[in-house]
Amino acid sequence: MIIITKKNLLKIHDQYRERVNSYLNIYLSSIPSSSNSNIELKNIMKYSVLAGGKRFRPILTYTVASLYDSEIEKADSSASAIELIHIYSLIHDDLPAMDDDDIRHNQPANHKVFGEAQAILAGDGLQALAFSLISNDPLINADTKIKLLELMAKSSYAMAEGQSIDLSVVSKKVDLNILNKMHQKKTGALLNCSIKFGALLHNASENDLSILESFASHLGLAYQIQDDVLDVTTSDEVLGKRQNSDAVKNKPSYPSIIGLNESIKTFENLYQNAQEELSHLSVDSGPLSLLTTRLMNRSY
Repeated sequence: MIIITKKNLLKIHDQYRERVNSYLNIYLSSIPSSSNSNIELKNIMKYSVLAGGKRFRPILTYTVASLYDSEIEKADSSASAIELIHIYSLIHDDLPAMDDDDIRHNQPANHKVFGEAQAILAGDGLQALAFSLISNDPLINADTKIKLLELMAKSSYAMAEGQSIDLSVVSKKVDLNILNKMHQKKTGALLNCSIKFGALLHNASENDLSILESFASHLGLAYQIQDDVLDVTTSDEVLGKRQNSDAVKNKPSYPSIIGLNESIKTFENLYQNAQEELSHLSVDSGPLSLLTTRLMNRSY
């Protein structure tokens, strides 16, 4: 197993990012063309999938898999599938009927280029391809595939539930319990899936899976509260999308309910709680702990 230190952490994450970028590009390019036009579904999907992004979710999957000495090739389809689910959710999230955002990853949102109908189909296609990726991976045995697909389906549905809550609370006063529930579903569910994928690939113990689920619960909420803070404090160029979008759309957020300083304290405490959970794992959690620290210190 590679010993990950702060010095080579960024390099390893860059390698994971490049790996998933290459895998997704090759996979989407392999889809047979349906016409000679550039306006065909695979190109519409590639526009968003290859636009960039942190690739944080696949990096989580690769990192957890590395804790169990899992072969990196075995994690490729799962890490890529998670990213396809994430990108599909962003395409749909940007639609006028949802969050109505025009910019994503410093380029026009999918529907601004190809139209709303094609953007919807692109999201639908990416979700289907995510399940196909795992289903057809010869490196994963049948029992593990069932566990992975079941978890991804459950997480995708929870994400949709979270978006539904998000839409229902616009311009309303809500308490933190409702906001936490929304964040845990809309953001936390897919992060939990990303983390547990890496462990399931190695057939980790039930105890480790339980610890990782608790870790993911803290991490998911911390990550979203931090996003709420960054939405207020970070520029459009750095965010890759509009600043203050929550306030403009009258959407409740942690800063709007408890203020900026308390929000920062809250997500920092949650990251610390996540770190404490890792000490109970049966394997060396150093790489995942260092990744968590990097996330806490992110600027976008």
